[in-house]
Amino acid sequence: MEVGKMTVSINKAINAQEVAVKEKHARTCILGTHHEKGAHTFWSVVNRLPLSSNAVLCWKFCHVFHKLLRDGHPNVLKDSVRYKSELNDMSRMWGHLSEGYGQLCSIYLKLLRTKMEFHTKNPRFPGNLQMSDRQLDETGENDVNNFFQLTVEMFDYLECELNLFQTVFNSLDMSRSVSVTAAGQCRLAPLIQVILDCSHLYDYTVKLLFKLHSCLPADTLQGHRDRFLEQFKKLKDLFYRSSNLQYFKRLIQIPQLPENPPNFLRASALSEHISPVVVIPVEASSPDSEPIMELVDMETSSQKSLPENKFDDIFGSSFSNDPFNFNSQNGMNSDDKDQLIEQLHREISNLKEELKNFKAESHRLVMQLKGRISELEAELAEQQHLKQQALDESDFLRTELDELKKRHEDTEKAQRSLTEIERKAQATEQRYMKLKEKYSELVQNHADLLRKNAEVTKQVTVARQVQGDAEREKKELEDSFQQLSKQAQRKMQEQAEVLETLKRELVASKQEIQSLRSTIECSTQSEAEQSTQLAGLRQERDTLAETVAQHDQQRAALQAEVEQLKTTLETEKESSSKTLEELQCRLGEKERNAQDFQQQLLDKQFALLQCAVGEAEQMVQDALNRLDDPIHISCTSSADYLLSRSVAALKCVEQLEEARGQYLADRSDVSALLSSVALFAHLTGDTILQASATSHMAPMEPADLLLEACRQCGGEALHYLGTLRDAASLESADCTAVRNCLSRIATIGEELRPKGLDIKQDELGDLVDKEMAATAAAIETAAARIEEMLSKSRAGDTGVKLEVNERILGSCTDLMQAIQDLVLASKDLQREIVESGRGAASPKEFYARNSRWTEGLISASKAVGWGATLMVDAADLVVQGKGKFEELMVCSHEIAASTAQLVAASKVKADKDSANLSKLQVASRAVNQATAGVVASTKSGKSQIEEKADSMNFSAMTLTQIKRQEMDSQVRVLELESQLQKERQRLGELRKKHYQLAGVAEGWDENGADLAP
Repeated sequence: MEVGKMTVSINKAINAQEVAVKEKHARTCILGTHHEKGAHTFWSVVNRLPLSSNAVLCWKFCHVFHKLLRDGHPNVLKDSVRYKSELNDMSRMWGHLSEGYGQLCSIYLKLLRTKMEFHTKNPRFPGNLQMSDRQLDETGENDVNNFFQLTVEMFDYLECELNLFQTVFNSLDMSRSVSVTAAGQCRLAPLIQVILDCSHLYDYTVKLLFKLHSCLPADTLQGHRDRFLEQFKKLKDLFYRSSNLQYFKRLIQIPQLPENPPNFLRASALSEHISPVVVIPVEASSPDSEPIMELVDMETSSQKSLPENKFDDIFGSSFSNDPFNFNSQNGMNSDDKDQLIEQLHREISNLKEELKNFKAESHRLVMQLKGRISELEAELAEQQHLKQQALDESDFLRTELDELKKRHEDTEKAQRSLTEIERKAQATEQRYMKLKEKYSELVQNHADLLRKNAEVTKQVTVARQVQGDAEREKKELEDSFQQLSKQAQRKMQEQAEVLETLKRELVASKQEIQSLRSTIECSTQSEAEQSTQLAGLRQERDTLAETVAQHDQQRAALQAEVEQLKTTLETEKESSSKTLEELQCRLGEKERNAQDFQQQLLDKQFALLQCAVGEAEQMVQDALNRLDDPIHISCTSSADYLLSRSVAALKCVEQLEEARGQYLADRSDVSALLSSVALFAHLTGDTILQASATSHMAPMEPADLLLEACRQCGGEALHYLGTLRDAASLESADCTAVRNCLSRIATIGEELRPKGLDIKQDELGDLVDKEMAATAAAIETAAARIEEMLSKSRAGDTGVKLEVNERILGSCTDLMQAIQDLVLASKDLQREIVESGRGAASPKEFYARNSRWTEGLISASKAVGWGATLMVDAADLVVQGKGKFEELMVCSHEIAASTAQLVAASKVKADKDSANLSKLQVASRAVNQATAGVVASTKSGKSQIEEKADSMNFSAMTLTQIKRQEMDSQVRVLELESQLQKERQRLGELRKKHYQLAGVAEGWDENGADLAP
């Protein structure tokens, strides 16, 4: 298919005539997308159409685009997604028009955007939504969450379809047969596509809901059922109404939904569900009629060319080219001339009749054209009106755009500052992570050393056990040796005793022998007996000799055994001494190794301490360096927070001293000193930074003293950490100077604390009553002054000024009356709070116990009274013509804010069901309405006076003077815009400073954490 033919079809299908889109042109567009496999040509043609200025054109574009999404090539969706933002903007633009095709175009564009989003999220669904049940099950991928989300998306899709359906019906006049008119058919034609989509969406929704009810509890799907029931009723009604229209009866067969919706709680009801089927009857294509205006133009052109053709036919082409050439007629006779004259008369009469007919026809066409012109003028007037509305809307949107740009600039500034803060926080976090990693590494090294120390100690214990075992063996050997020695001595003693016995026996025997010899010598008588006795004695002597020999042998054996035992004992003694020497050598070596390990452990622990002290010095030095950092100048803090930081630092100094003493007493444990050093550096650096931030809000002299104390404290802290780094000066390290500097910072912070918090607790109750009474008196005085000013204005002013003054003072009187009611309601609620919360205590004790709440109540009362006085002064100046209307509006806004603060302070401790609280809220709303009345009357009066004063007359000025004044006005506008920007920045800074000072003075923050950078 040629691109030109498709372009012509698109232009014919999407035109400004309020008639339905012709099916043949739409069909050509659909075939064109399949031929080029996309919608590039369609969008290239559509982008040149004025869709934003002609609602009918935009409506027919939506119809054609809907057809292409349904029946066109699948790439139509991909090519159209890039234009989704333009469609969204166009939808919002047409949504501002409440009549004609504006709302229809807005809703239709929203539907098309929803359709594109649905098919983008669910690419398995074709554009015409025709799917089988198996394909529908595959889209959920057997996941109940996917089916749940798909059902919600179908509900949204069907909601947009029904919204367009209902809006089109509401825009038609059903009392007339609108479906047979061209304008009615133009609006009803897109509903055919909507009916086709709705039938499929309804069918799929029913099937998905049955599937969900089979997987999930019924209570979980209650919202789905309610939403389906609502859409079922709408769709049924719209199908019924559509089926009765004559236009749809010949084009589409609309299905009817069942009388009752499906019962999803009964699973068998799915078999009763009948899918609605839309039938489009096939009709013979008939040639479409061209527009009436084209017929008129063609008839007019043909009628205009008719006289010329007839003139040529009668007179000939040469004669018509030169009708006054009589030279060629000189040869004609009189009869021919008469016939020619008669013929000419007849032609003239015919031409006169035709001319008369032409005049009547032209008159009729002129009347038609005039009617058309009047219609076009009416449309032009309507378009001008719409243009004016669009211009007004454009101005309004431009104003909003300027405000949004300013807000965007403020947001960008805030974002930049936030980015800078995040960058600093990230840098601090990285520094902290490095310290944490180094600390973890040191802790790991410390743990390894401790494990090594435990192993060495275990080895020393084993060596000592071995030495003890050797000593025990030595003792056992010595004991056994002593026992053997004793046994040998005992045996020797026994042998000696036996020998002595034998010697004694031998001596006795010798004595007996001598006695016998003497007896033999003396007695010679019995020689034979003596010889016998002698022989027996000899035998006995031999026996005794043998016995002595045996004893000698036994003694020699015993001596040999003793010698053998002595040799064995000496051998064992030598081996035991060698083993003992080896064990003593090993024990000494292990003791030396243990001492080396212990010394290495102490050295590593001290190196760990040195690393921690070095990191601590870097932290303190970093805090000192940030004192001169320009970025740090914008940071602020409160004296309360500084005081809490300095007290914590002083406690940490004491803890550091105790940890140092413990380390000096036992150098094997450095963990307490490491943690104390890190905490000391952190708190000292934090105290220095908070002191510097506090000095930015302090007066000149205390700020200088505080900065000097910060620098001195940082220097002393670095000196003290330097003494902890050196082993020689560790024992003599003194933190007295650091403690004195921190005490000095704490003293200065105590002096900088807000004096508003020094009210005695027992005076708070009386002060509350006094401030509430003073507020009521100030309001009554302000009301009286307003009445007095109103009387003076009525006596001295007239005309517009009197009207403006009466309106402004009347609204101020209403505001004062509303504030007075609010103060009374606040008193009643306050009395009820005190009575219900004090118990057996007195009201003063209740106020003293809730001092923060009481101070907030006092501050709010002061603000209300001050605001009332200030507004009366501003109103007085406005009435006298010396003040500004803006001051009065600002004062009224300030009063509204003060009363809101009073309401918040009153209701913070009130019971939510209290009747007095309800009265207070009603009074608060009355104050807001009265404040709005003051602002409205002030703006109205200002505009009246400005309209009266700003009457411009440029009639007497020349072109040069007007150009000059125009340039001066532009210069003045630029100056005022610059001043406005600067004033807004100044207002922002003032509000920020006011918030900080109010928080410090009134004690809104307990610990100052919110004010700390």
